[in-house]
Formats: sequence, structure tokens, C-alpha cells
Amino acid sequence: MTPNLPGAGGGFVPPGPEAKVFVISVAAELSGLHPQTLRTYDRLGLVAPGRTGGGGRRYSLRDVELLRTVARLTAEGLGLEGVKRVIDLENQVLALRERVAELQAELAQARLPQNLPALIADQHVVIWHKKRR
Repeated sequence: MTPNLPGAGGGFVPPGPEAKVFVISVAAELSGLHPQTLRTYDRLGLVAPGRTGGGGRRYSLRDVELLRTVARLTAEGLGLEGVKRVIDLENQVLALRERVAELQAELAQARLPQNLPALIADQHVVIWHKKRR
């Protein structure tokens, strides 16, 4: 008997990149870092894992990607404060790009023909009223 899982036809739906599903040991292995390093990065605010009811850390695929970025930047000689600043700036750039895309979509929508009366140059509309007696 197949368990009743969410999704089309009761099929398995894998977690998205934001789902906090990896325990610290798995996240450490996937990122190539030591679990204690992940704890330090959490304390410094470089990564924000989810928490279980018992306080255990849970990491998402995005968190693992972020940890890999931190590892790469520190390997290139950047200090942790510099890494934090780079990550903050990258997040700002991403947010600005998303906002630009929203504004471009609004502008494109505004340029579409609207259901308004068409005004034709050099033509007039005359309204006749019947005289009352």
C-alpha cells in the first residue's frame, strides 16, 4: 500500500531548496566544513539554520550553498566580516534585480492598450438633444 503523500496523484514531492531538512553532520559533509565551523557561522549570523523542537539545527540546500560560498571566500583570503558584507551585498543585488523585474513587468502592462475610448485627432463628437416643447 502506497502512503498518502502530498502531490499529484499522491506521489512523492521532494522538498524545495528552502526546506530545512539536513542535520548538522550532513550539512557539514555536503559543504565540506566541520560541524563546529557551522555552529560558529550560525553564531556569527552567516547562516541561519532552522531549529527542531529540541534545539537541533536543520539546514536547507540554500544553506549548504551559502556555506560553500563562505568556504570559498575564506579560502580566497577574505575574513568572516568581509564574507558577511559580501553576502549582504549579494542579497541586496538579488532583491534589487527582483524589484527591477517587477517594475519592468508593471511598465510592460501599462504600455498595453487599455479599454478606453479612442480619441482621433481632428474629429469631434456632437451630441444632439431633442428640444422640449
